[in-house]
Amino acid sequence: MKTNKKFLKILTIFTLCIALLLTACSTTDTADTKENNASLTESDTTSDSSDTVLNDLYQQENQLFADHEEAWNKVFGMMRKSNADPSGNYADYLADTVEANKDSFTDDELKILTDDIETIRKIEDQIAEIESKNAASDTADQKNNSEDASPFKNFSGQDFDGNSVDESLFSDNAVTVVNFWFTGCKPCVAELSKLNELNDAIRSMGGEVVGINTETFDGNEAAMKEAASILESQGAKYRNLSIDSSSEAGKYASDIMAFPTTILVDRNGNIVGDPLLGGIDNQNNYDALMKQIQSVIDADSTNK
Repeated sequence: MKTNKKFLKILTIFTLCIALLLTACSTTDTADTKENNASLTESDTTSDSSDTVLNDLYQQENQLFADHEEAWNKVFGMMRKSNADPSGNYADYLADTVEANKDSFTDDELKILTDDIETIRKIEDQIAEIESKNAASDTADQKNNSEDASPFKNFSGQDFDGNSVDESLFSDNAVTVVNFWFTGCKPCVAELSKLNELNDAIRSMGGEVVGINTETFDGNEAAMKEAASILESQGAKYRNLSIDSSSEAGKYASDIMAFPTTILVDRNGNIVGDPLLGGIDNQNNYDALMKQIQSVIDADSTNK
């Protein structure tokens, strides 16, 4: 799953709040930035320890976004998915976006962003080294059985009313739109009413929108209550779910580096297409998502 983590990391940095354990719209769980990154040791190359180091490095990056949230939110709003290169360097992508829009920033903001990008570049070098070593340990099954590895196989969770949800959530729909968000993310909250509108629009087509608020993992009742209040304030009535952080779906969500992120899942539990990054209150994003939804529904009808 290391390649999926890298892919999501590069692609999920548009508009957005960085989150889930981390983020530019920062969550309360973000770790403090460390002044210096320790050199990798032989012990760090083991599976468990390398994952710990990677998580720490990701948290360090995202703490930078949280520390300078206002400047970075401007950058995220200027990003374009079409320019993303999943195999490229994260820091280069950030730098290119800032350079292309430098007239939009003050001198102080440019200095902050430039300094942060150089720190991120050093962190990325360490991440690349670890992931290169980890790649050698990936099994053939992990590489070749992407459908079997879908994070939504054997899915389970509960809605905010305490009702259990399983993989029938997906099998009962031609397409399920899964939106990942968290309570403190302003772009996430801004799109909630539009997601409700989308849910109403696709129900008759065999689709459904569900939300997964990453702060409500593991049945966190206080977080669910807060999220439910925000949903109600925005007129959003579609289902929102709490899932186990240690589940495959929970691990998938933990790899998302920016919010909101929306994916499509077919009735077999497979993710279809690329994640949609940014809120669908942006009409271009809404139209692009509707086009993808229709494509999945058409494919589902053909396969019946």
